[in-house]
Amino acid sequence: METRIDMKALIIDGYVDEPACLGVPPYISPYPRYIAGALRERGLSEKDIHYLTIDTLRENPPGAGELTGKADLVVIIAGMTVPGKYLRASPITPREIETIFRTAHGAKVIGGPIRLGFSDEGGRAAKGTEDRIKLSGAVLARMDLEAFVYDLFKDGISGVSPAKLRDPEAVEHRFRTTAEIGRWGPRGAFLVRQHPDYPYCMCELETYRGCGRQVHCSFCTEPFYGASDYRPIEDVISEASALYSHGARYFRIGRQPDLFSYHGTDTGGPVPRPNPEAIERLYRGIRNSAPELSVLHMDNANPITLAAYPEESEQILKTIIKYHTAGDVAAFGMESADRAVIEANSLKATSEEVFEAIKLVNRLGAVQGANGLPEILPGINFVHGLMGESKKTFQLNYDFLKHVLDSGLLLRRINIRQVMAFPGTPMYGKDEAARKHKKLFLDYKERVRKTIDLPMLRRVVPEGTVLRDVICEVHEKGVTFGRQLGSYPLLVGVPASLPLRKFTDITITGHGMRSITGIPYPLLINTASPNLIRELPGLGRKAADSIIAGVPYIDREDFLRRVNEGDKFLRFVEI
Repeated sequence: METRIDMKALIIDGYVDEPACLGVPPYISPYPRYIAGALRERGLSEKDIHYLTIDTLRENPPGAGELTGKADLVVIIAGMTVPGKYLRASPITPREIETIFRTAHGAKVIGGPIRLGFSDEGGRAAKGTEDRIKLSGAVLARMDLEAFVYDLFKDGISGVSPAKLRDPEAVEHRFRTTAEIGRWGPRGAFLVRQHPDYPYCMCELETYRGCGRQVHCSFCTEPFYGASDYRPIEDVISEASALYSHGARYFRIGRQPDLFSYHGTDTGGPVPRPNPEAIERLYRGIRNSAPELSVLHMDNANPITLAAYPEESEQILKTIIKYHTAGDVAAFGMESADRAVIEANSLKATSEEVFEAIKLVNRLGAVQGANGLPEILPGINFVHGLMGESKKTFQLNYDFLKHVLDSGLLLRRINIRQVMAFPGTPMYGKDEAARKHKKLFLDYKERVRKTIDLPMLRRVVPEGTVLRDVICEVHEKGVTFGRQLGSYPLLVGVPASLPLRKFTDITITGHGMRSITGIPYPLLINTASPNLIRELPGLGRKAADSIIAGVPYIDREDFLRRVNEGDKFLRFVEI
């Protein structure tokens, strides 16, 4: 029988966004689940562990504030080490952290990537993070937050003394082990039910973290975790199974720098040899333990791994396509096509090697899948402001993308950002190029969006493509915005007010630089608004007016008889 302990813990998710981990809604990162699992192992019951996102707290300040004040332990997870734009979520701010801790009367702990520092509006890491947190009476976990919380209660929940909480040196700051999260992940899986998007939230799964390279990319924070620390395959499967038992149906194997290197073999060179058998066991195990999952996607892949080991990488791609769900993205950290920048920053792959990796993924993954998107496509990440950058860098990057486009290859996502330089990285204090080339960066980014992204998007999802299971998320000025749940989903705008948190199929009717417009599929022609009818693919203004004037139609035959070239539109509508 479980021992009941009269203590309540509150986990506040301020969101994380790292090179190898996403925890912004609709995603939930592993960190809150690990913390909940650690508390469960220390004796807290599930009903005494509460979870709030910062957005939930903002929406209901009185109720959330009351919970914050009554909790015996308040834990905040926070930290954005890569910049991002989010549809309906906003990361916690330093002022909000201070406000929450002022209202909290119990133990106060904060951690996550924020241990590396706050970031200012220019994307640079600000100093004094720990000092600011100490002023609010909280403790900053300088290594792993989940390990700190676990060790805080090493004598059991009832063994915590106020003096111990006030002294940050009383608790060891350390990294957790793979064995620990192997226990905490499944035990903390229940927390997913408290996520505001549940059951429509993406569970980020970790396979390993850290980097095994001897020399690291100048800006990356992943090496702070040490060498690659692979989780046992059975542990990842067990965590996915536990989440599934609690109603989770959307998964991304995202918390790793390179999925293709999971349990890879160290050959003494800069690139581990991929282990296709390990990936096959992982995917097969997840599928068997979560048989009716809705999404199984991946995130990061190192293009040099695919270029250096094409045969093993091809096997892995075939495994992914066999077990995953369509619309998957292998995000490549290319960073730059400029050899001078590559060498100055110890980057991984040349533009020629990245191009070979793009071709490999396209050859196997470009076929359209069941949800309307290609099975799996590469994404490309560029980082600007790195050491050695010149005006020539921008042209070289653009020329590379133009070469991909002209070669008929597909890219699902082109991410262009300026570097965020954190203490402890070689880039720290050397990001003057980001400021020097600011206008050039913005002009170049706009050029890529117009001349590369737009035609590429039209190629990936042509007009008339039907996207399945788009969840409606936001209303804005008469337009409903939604996305498929998945890795780097396309933003879809529908010129109508559709019910939020509901799934609908969408016919694509137009393209922006990074988003698309569409209409419900099939369109109920007799009840659809004129605005939606006018969006039918290939429909001119006069033909649209004629169809609108003819409403209602008795049946399909009536529609075909009365609408000129009605067979062109019949596949998109329902009478």
